Amino acid sequence: MAAPLTLLLIVAVTIRAALFRSSLAELIAERVEVVSPITAWKRGKRGWSGGLEPPRPTPLIIYLFHFLVDYAEITFMVSRNKRSSLLETEEFRKQKFALEADRYPLDCLELIRSPKEMFYTPLKVAMFYLLNPFTILSCVAKSTCGLNNAVLALFVLSTIKGNVLLSAVFLCLATYQSIYPVTLCAAAMLYFMQRQFIPVNLRRASFWWFVVQYLFMFLGSLFVIICLSFFLLGSWDYLPSVYGFILSVPDLTPNIGLFWYFFAEMFEHFRLFFLCVFQINVFFYTIPLSIKLKEHPVFLMFMQLAVISIFKSYPTVGDVALYLAFLPVWSHLHRFLRNIFLVSCVLLACSALFPVLWHLWIYAGSANSNFYYAITLLFNVAQILLVSDYFYAFLRREHHLTYGLYLKRKDGSEATLVLK
Repeated sequence: MAAPLTLLLIVAVTIRAALFRSSLAELIAERVEVVSPITAWKRGKRGWSGGLEPPRPTPLIIYLFHFLVDYAEITFMVSRNKRSSLLETEEFRKQKFALEADRYPLDCLELIRSPKEMFYTPLKVAMFYLLNPFTILSCVAKSTCGLNNAVLALFVLSTIKGNVLLSAVFLCLATYQSIYPVTLCAAAMLYFMQRQFIPVNLRRASFWWFVVQYLFMFLGSLFVIICLSFFLLGSWDYLPSVYGFILSVPDLTPNIGLFWYFFAEMFEHFRLFFLCVFQINVFFYTIPLSIKLKEHPVFLMFMQLAVISIFKSYPTVGDVALYLAFLPVWSHLHRFLRNIFLVSCVLLACSALFPVLWHLWIYAGSANSNFYYAITLLFNVAQILLVSDYFYAFLRREHHLTYGLYLKRKDGSEATLVLK
């Protein structure tokens, strides 16, 4: 395993280093699909001069790269490469393999993953992330999305390893960067309670005691890091420049998200209402998903990362690459996927059409913003179908593990499973 992973890292770093030094680097850094006003490298460099015009990165990011400016390219590559090796602890370490085979119906033993099948999962995860064109483009563009992904990967790693304090700290850092990762708090607490055999019961004191403990560590870390940011800048002006910008969406530069076109056409007196409706999407789905997947918090993390990347105000392809790296972990769900071929083709086609329609709109003048937003809508619909398909496949596999793979009616005839 070590030799293929080393070779993969060498290939990934070589590709990035070659693109860094090519004439394409500057072009990639300007692509609206790859960088956003929040993650653009140029915005970070502007922050070093002390200007407070929004948007700007968080103060710690500004100071971090102020000291690493001469090694920025290495920093971006390392943060991306490190991200891939951390996800191997995902469902891989949670499986009990054939040791629990006796608790499943005999006709569904083929659904249980064996150690041999999962041996190459870490390598596949690394390949899905390091060789993903979305990841490569984000790295070459020097998008700070790579650092956000690295922090989220460290959060997943510390959670899976059972380190409550580190999990809360890394979740705090991720939330500090972009607000939306706060929704992962529910998945982390469910995982720890499951690991410590604390029942999810509102009437039990042990449940509330653990919730209070985790929230205290999370909010305490967030308070410390916000105060540290204040001492670095000497003012609270960064709060509206960072978080106000994310929530109010004043910059309507086109991107792969759902906000920019809608609010460009919106009447001003309706703006606040629909802004709340759009923003609440990321947070609202946490409740039903947590209820449905309370026994499967690792899959809940995957679902929440996908929801964040789809519904956040300034998404980039780097955010999409984050949850796509999880897909090899769920390779055992492929037999239950219904639309994977169609969705894959749509995602590939949209990825190729983004720069084409942008050129026709901005440079050739033979198209308009409707064309570009149409392909953006299609890209996001494809993402939603992909995530929904995996959600369906996961629930169907769990159902078969409980009731058997080949269901029969009372009269002995074959039954059809319909999940609602």
